[in-house]
Order: sequence, then structure tokens, then C-alpha cells
Amino acid sequence: MSTHAEHPPEPDPDLSKRQRTTPPAAPPVVPGAPAVAPVKKSLASRTGYAWTGLVAGVLILVLLLIFIVQNLEQVQVHFFFWDFSLPLGVTVLLSVIGGALVMASVGGMRILQLRRAAKKV
Repeated sequence: MSTHAEHPPEPDPDLSKRQRTTPPAAPPVVPGAPAVAPVKKSLASRTGYAWTGLVAGVLILVLLLIFIVQNLEQVQVHFFFWDFSLPLGVTVLLSVIGGALVMASVGGMRILQLRRAAKKV
């Protein structure tokens, strides 16, 4: 058995006090040199957002292509006075496009309505 107790050394109270009160060192100032702001690097950019949107769009198109290829059985479509047959996947795609066009037209009308109201003010 050892007579020395194994304790961690106690911190120097003067050292910690000096570390708390010492301000951080400022960069050296060169007379006549222009002041330079610190460079802040941003990872976001328009190109980055465009790239992300492009990748997301390609993934959605690949999923859409897989859906259409897996649903190739012909279905009979009756619309007003037209009768025709299309693959099921294409039929669903066309109906989604039609719904998106309806929603876009409703949204566009609302935007025009808000612009007219803003011009009156």
C-alpha cells in the first residue's frame, strides 16, 4: 500500500484568474493598410440551391417513370364525347397535370387580385 494518495494536482488559482482577465490578442495593425472585415464563409448559394432542385427534380422524374412503366395496362377513358384508351400510368399522369393546371390558374387569379388591391392602396 502506498503512503501517497493519488490525487490530481490542484489548479493554480492565479493561473485561472489570469486566463479569465486576459483579453484575447488582437491582430497586429499595419499603418496604412485597409481595414478588412472577417470573411464569413457561407455554404448556401444560388448555384447550390439550383443543384439541389435539379437533383430533386431528377429523382421525382425517375420515380414517375418507374410508376408509368409498372402501370402499362390499357384503360378505356371516356371524357365528354371522346373515347380513347391509354396506359394507366399515362392516364394518372395526365390527370395530375390537369389538376396542377387548375390549381395554378386559381393561384394566378388570386395573385392578380392581390396585385390590384395593392395598387389601389
